[in-house]
Amino acid sequence: MDDLPQSKSPPATVAADDDNLAQARVRFLTSAAVETDQVRQPILSSWRRSRDLRVPADHIALPYVDDRDLEVPLVRGAAPVLARLGDQLAGQPISLIVTDPSGVVLSQRTGDPDLHRHLEGVELLPGFNYGERFVGTNGIGTALYEGRPAHVFGHEHYAEHLEDLACAAVPIQHPISGKTIGAVDLTCWRRDAGGLLIALARTAAEQIRQSLLLHSNIRELILFQAYLQACRRSTGIVMAVNDNLVMMNDAARQLLDPADQTVLLAHAAEALATGPRATATVALTTGSRVRMHCRTISGDNETSTAGTVLSAKLLENDDERVQAAPILPLFLPGVVGSSAPWLRCCHEVDDAYARRDWLVLAGEPGTGKHAVAQGVHRRHNPAGRVHTLDAALAGPSWDRELVEELLTDPVEALIVRHADQLGVSEAHTLADVLREARSPSGAKPPWVVLTLGSDTETGSELAALLSLFPRTVTVPPLRAHAEDLSELVPLFLSKLGHGGQLTCAPTAMHLLMRAAWPGNVTQLYEVLKRVGQQRRTGAVHPYDLPPEFHTVARKQLNRLEETERDAIVRGLEDADGNKARAARLLGVSRATIYRKIHEYGIVTPDH
Repeated sequence: MDDLPQSKSPPATVAADDDNLAQARVRFLTSAAVETDQVRQPILSSWRRSRDLRVPADHIALPYVDDRDLEVPLVRGAAPVLARLGDQLAGQPISLIVTDPSGVVLSQRTGDPDLHRHLEGVELLPGFNYGERFVGTNGIGTALYEGRPAHVFGHEHYAEHLEDLACAAVPIQHPISGKTIGAVDLTCWRRDAGGLLIALARTAAEQIRQSLLLHSNIRELILFQAYLQACRRSTGIVMAVNDNLVMMNDAARQLLDPADQTVLLAHAAEALATGPRATATVALTTGSRVRMHCRTISGDNETSTAGTVLSAKLLENDDERVQAAPILPLFLPGVVGSSAPWLRCCHEVDDAYARRDWLVLAGEPGTGKHAVAQGVHRRHNPAGRVHTLDAALAGPSWDRELVEELLTDPVEALIVRHADQLGVSEAHTLADVLREARSPSGAKPPWVVLTLGSDTETGSELAALLSLFPRTVTVPPLRAHAEDLSELVPLFLSKLGHGGQLTCAPTAMHLLMRAAWPGNVTQLYEVLKRVGQQRRTGAVHPYDLPPEFHTVARKQLNRLEETERDAIVRGLEDADGNKARAARLLGVSRATIYRKIHEYGIVTPDH
């Protein structure tokens, strides 16, 4: 057991190699040439990936996941293995770590206090993500990226704060599906690393895999056998699924994108609702069609079900294959967006206009209902008059305004906003005037749109009014098409008078895209308006945004908590992301600021 971690000074040759490696790392970070014989090829490749990802080499600032699921089979299967291994290594300065497939640490046990304190300092703790894209070259992240065992010793680490450590990690594959479900990592001091570290990690990974097999229930084993039989019989797409498991062959991964996989599984569940076997032709989101055969697999008794096995083939014949119409771009004046939910909504409104169908637009406040209605009208009739009445402001002159806009001097289009806020008498008045405007004896009736809130209860007071509107289209909230922010932000900056002078940096755009946006597009406009008052030219960076955009909201904060969160965000910005320095600036302990960062979901600045 001489190769196990042990406390002794390294030989002189090892120290010399360490010096050469340290110098090679510095040359790499300063863009100097590095000889391939100075650094192992897997490490050099990882360094290049880390540089391309712009991972900071001089500090560690990792995302934290507070709501990780510790009831997954991996944690249960690894527990007895780590307990046995921990007993064998009692008193040794070594840490046993298990992560999920993305690199988030699920468990970490360390018997040595000094090593544990050091791992706390580099955030190698449960909840922190040690994926390569966040911390650069390290055992966990590199093993998961490459899908094979990896060991990273000392100066091979990309981040300088990890150079005193050595780590060996091995991906863990599910014994049934073969999917990578996590990794096991052994970490110790660099000076204590021995040749058996990677072998020990391999052994632990295999023992965890075997433990998972023992913990797999009989349903999963039965489904796995049925899946293997289907794979042997078919050269096409094969998938198997139950409540906890999804398996698919290479054909399914190569021929179907994730959206099509979801569609196929949903159709299978629907088809099997009427019997144990089903056959159907399914149109996929990409326009392809497949012929699907699926069957229910019985469990270990007559009443239980192990899952569903599905096989499918793409239909190539022209008489069998009907291409689904793609969602084409639709250019509306004053409106932008190219995501599928947004385009689908715009096309539905455009179709209603083409048919002259009166329309109800429903959706959360600030989603852009009025803008869509105006844009569609101007697309078809650029010079036509469009008028807007706000039912929330209905007053004594409500009747006269309606008659004027719809009967006396009718407009081409009328938009009645906030129709759900009409009183009973105003709703009946609007319904009466609209009926008269639609009468055959009158002139060509205008196109009329009502806007309602998404949670409006259409009671009897609105029933007569809504009966005049045959179609309802729901405008999606901004969080459902956040990718459109890349088009909305430049549009709003231009409207605010900053066109071409003020842009949005990718890091700030990332924060905007992940926000919840309860106020939708209206809230986005107001946020950019506030930002533009502080920064007139250049690029909007994360520190230009309000503090709430630096957090991943986990709960509704009260006023005191908002003040505390804002102070921590500004303190971190002043300290350039250094948590210890920010704690000193704020007059709190390092432990307190770490706890508050996690509690408020604050994303630390990355410079």
